Amino acid sequence: MTSATPTSIAGIQARLQRTFRSLNQYNYRVWAVGSFVSNVGTWMQRIAQDWLVLTQLTEHSGTAVGVVMALQFGPPIVLMPLAGTVADRFDRRKLLLLTQSAMAATALGLGLLVITGLVTLWQVYLFAGLMGCISAFDAPVRQTFVAELVGDDDLPNAVALNSTLFNSAQLIGPAAAGVLIGALGTGWLFIINSLSFIAVLTSLRKMRTSELRHPPRASTSGVTMTDGLRYVRRKPDLMIALIMLFLVGTYGLNFPIFISTMSVTTFQGGAHLYGVLSSAMAAGSVLGALLAAGREHPRLTLLAASAFGFGLTCTLAAVMPNVWSFGLTLVALGVMAQTFTTSTNSLVQLRTDPAMRGRVMAIYMAIFLGCTPLGAPLVGWVADAFGPRWALGVGAASGFVATLLAVAYHRARTATTRARR
Repeated sequence: MTSATPTSIAGIQARLQRTFRSLNQYNYRVWAVGSFVSNVGTWMQRIAQDWLVLTQLTEHSGTAVGVVMALQFGPPIVLMPLAGTVADRFDRRKLLLLTQSAMAATALGLGLLVITGLVTLWQVYLFAGLMGCISAFDAPVRQTFVAELVGDDDLPNAVALNSTLFNSAQLIGPAAAGVLIGALGTGWLFIINSLSFIAVLTSLRKMRTSELRHPPRASTSGVTMTDGLRYVRRKPDLMIALIMLFLVGTYGLNFPIFISTMSVTTFQGGAHLYGVLSSAMAAGSVLGALLAAGREHPRLTLLAASAFGFGLTCTLAAVMPNVWSFGLTLVALGVMAQTFTTSTNSLVQLRTDPAMRGRVMAIYMAIFLGCTPLGAPLVGWVADAFGPRWALGVGAASGFVATLLAVAYHRARTATTRARR
């Protein structure tokens, strides 16, 4: 066995420094720690909420899980005009302190209902809707706040590292939830999540505000979300990226439905299996985010390739014969999904003027968070009526259609360029 040469070691070190370069900045380090702790709690609540609805409040209803997703992730579509302008007008750090505090209170309220045995399905729907309304304002602010922490040069790296932290938390949260649900019950996981917000609130207060890169602020009058929509319409590459995100987000990113229904109905498992399979997918998501962190600015061709890979791995997951092969395929699916979503996020932010970024990212988050629940009831119905393998087939189709759209746009743009020469 040959030992590593100094040149190869130096190359590895350079790669690692490039991959984690955003951590060199104090404000981002503080944010990363607080965000990671809070994300662990968020993932624990997601598993607990799905399990509460699937096994305690219904008889394994994938449709009910889809309704919860629709209520929790749908409000960004309705509130997008207001959320985008708020993100561009006001201090984003102060807005995050407000939204994160509200999320903590919501988790605490639902947890107390579950622990006291008073919870009903309509109450879960209500709290999911409240969380969705808060998230509608939190999401565009949180996404654009990253540029204030590191600047545009390191923005793709920071976006990818954020995804790494989020999905690393997914490795811990669902697995821990699977164990704690059996030991404590679902209610205490909501309480734990409410306490986890203390970490991110502390990180926001500990930041060096003098080192934040404040973007140009929109005026307090005469600026509306319509400006953001017009801006996107004038940028064909942004339009294509967002339409691709709509397709994959609406029909493909319904992983709670895919994994929970496969766990319960196909493989006859319980909460522990659901948690383990969710963590398997998270492992792939972490890998995909780390690979994205080492790349330079993303291009539309990467979006097309990752959308095709997403469709292919969804197809493979749908035909896997046992839980082990299904779990391994989920790792690959996590890589593809994370590559697609992280690259789309970076591309949209970098190709948008800083003064418009809040409104454009509100559109992005309305699609990313809001369109998944639009497709969730349909995907849940397919899982109930035809089986979860067919639901995964719907996800696969979304990736393939998005790829065809990107290829068609690339060919049209190439033909136009040649015609002008």
